[in-house]
Amino acid sequence: MPRRSRRTLPLAAMTALLVAGATACNAAAKDDASSDSSAGSASFTLVTPDAVGQNEFLKLAVTGVKAAAKAHNGTEKVFESSDTASQQQNVQAAVDAKPDVVVLVGFEFADLVAQQAKAHPKQQFLMIDACTTQAFANVSCGVFREHEGVFLAGAEAGLLSKSGKVGAVDVMDTPVFRRFSDPFAAGAQVIAPKTETGTRFVGGQSPFDDSARAKEQANDLLSKGYDQLMAAAAAGNYGVFEAAKAKGAFAYGVDVNQCPSAPGTVVDNVIKRTDIAVEKGISQVLGGQTGTTASYGLKEGGISLTGLEKGVASSQCVIAQHPDVLTKVEALRDQIVSGKLTVDDPSVGG
Repeated sequence: MPRRSRRTLPLAAMTALLVAGATACNAAAKDDASSDSSAGSASFTLVTPDAVGQNEFLKLAVTGVKAAAKAHNGTEKVFESSDTASQQQNVQAAVDAKPDVVVLVGFEFADLVAQQAKAHPKQQFLMIDACTTQAFANVSCGVFREHEGVFLAGAEAGLLSKSGKVGAVDVMDTPVFRRFSDPFAAGAQVIAPKTETGTRFVGGQSPFDDSARAKEQANDLLSKGYDQLMAAAAAGNYGVFEAAKAKGAFAYGVDVNQCPSAPGTVVDNVIKRTDIAVEKGISQVLGGQTGTTASYGLKEGGISLTGLEKGVASSQCVIAQHPDVLTKVEALRDQIVSGKLTVDDPSVGG
């Protein structure tokens, strides 16, 4: 699965959520040293929450740390974890190596980084797609404005919907998770003001892993005539895709290109460019800008749509068949980037 089996959704928007503590055990580490290194140069260690493999989300993070190493004539190592035990041991191994920056991707590392930041105040940490609940002078963070990309996906849905009904299947009914449903509705309505919108929430005991329940919620919307669905149900996205395919409807993915998992059904995806966040974040830390949180959206290139990236023709996304729609969405993107159009963030009060 893209991202991780537990969530194909930008859960690290949950920067204020706690993660389960890890226990020490065996680590699964993989070292990738850059050939462009020189003695005494900068060094960076990336720790991933899962094996990289074909995980496009994590592969981008690896690309980012390699690019940073090249840009700073330094070296990089990648420690791939397989479970909570190896996550803890890999973080400890990274800290013991004393690189210039330890880079970690995912909310799973929040508690571990907080512990290590206190114990090693001279070690610089860069968290991507998450942050610690407490601020530390040696912990920098890179998070994403996913709602901007969701808004553009909603605009596509508004342009493509034949029923005039656009909906979303979201993980839980909280302000944080509504970042993946409310802007979808707003994007559709900015294009077609009369669009009817609705959201269903997975909820239950395992909201991030319940494909059956996600499919059930999707079918509820589909039975009412909704023909465009934002799939923000983590691992449950595949349940949403199945439901949409069975009814001849369409869906939208998150984080990475999910179109190959349901060709002809997934229209587009809200993409998070972890490579950009890693490379820029490392440069900021080396430049002395530490202990802060950087936000990456459309303007910074941290958020995009598969349809707006190179290679859309071979992406297996339905949007590739609609260049006219992409032209209109590009115009909306440019308005957001220029500041002429602001997308409301449901997770921000007021």
